Amino acid sequence: MIEIKNVTKRFDKTVAICNLDCNISEGTIFGLAGSNGSGKSTLLRTISGVYQADEGEVIIDGENVFDNPKIKERFAYISDYPYFFNDSTLENMASLYKGLYSEWDDNLYMRLCSMFPIGTKDKIINMSKGMQRQASLILAFSTKPKYLLLDEIFDGLDPVIRKTLKTLIIENVTDRNMTCIIASHNLREIDDICDKIVLLHKGQLVKNEETDQLKNQMHKIQLAFNRDIDRQLFKNINAEIISQVGNYYVLLVKGDLEEKMEQLNALEPAFIEAMPSTLEEVFINEMEGVGYGK
Repeated sequence: MIEIKNVTKRFDKTVAICNLDCNISEGTIFGLAGSNGSGKSTLLRTISGVYQADEGEVIIDGENVFDNPKIKERFAYISDYPYFFNDSTLENMASLYKGLYSEWDDNLYMRLCSMFPIGTKDKIINMSKGMQRQASLILAFSTKPKYLLLDEIFDGLDPVIRKTLKTLIIENVTDRNMTCIIASHNLREIDDICDKIVLLHKGQLVKNEETDQLKNQMHKIQLAFNRDIDRQLFKNINAEIISQVGNYYVLLVKGDLEEKMEQLNALEPAFIEAMPSTLEEVFINEMEGVGYGK
């Protein structure tokens, strides 16, 4: 289990994380999303023990993670910009990792090399960003980590490799109870795979909810009328107009869906239908709620 206890991290006068407090249960796929500069990458580095919290602490399996090699061996962390030496190949990096990680699995490494189409003897530094990420993933999964931390991992991966990665994550969570934390601007990918999500803004916690529960707090409703209607009627029931074409409307509502549908049906629409909200729509609404982008 990962316990983030009132963590604050500063860089000079800039507060990257501010008094953040949350727990991440084992065997979950946890998403980190937020505005630009919200502290997602800093939080991942603090969880993995790369950074030391200025205030508070990160507890992993009952122990403080910073300067703790025993705990860090349970982690695999892939940053947004993975670093490799100039002469690094997948083959010699595998030899290095094998000496560092006691859980390294040669058979798994060979299987992963067949799943990700990259040359094991090619210099990684000469590869594209997407290929470098695949090399990092092969190395990370081969260590059989208890905790896998991924920063913008979907960036640069084609749809086939993204699907392969998601399958691998789910397989490891299911079979080994691995915990995976994914920081990403790609909300569709987070929506597709994550059980729970934290929304950050300026280093502070905005939301910490199960993904489905978060989306169910907000609803889209499309409806049409065979007459003109006063837009104020929507405001009276706290329904926000997302789009309008003639007498066709798409509304955004919060709260109890059944109650909102009853109120809208009282307006006698010719057609009405509730639609599921996407995580991207929830994200925009929550970020605007804290003043971002306004």
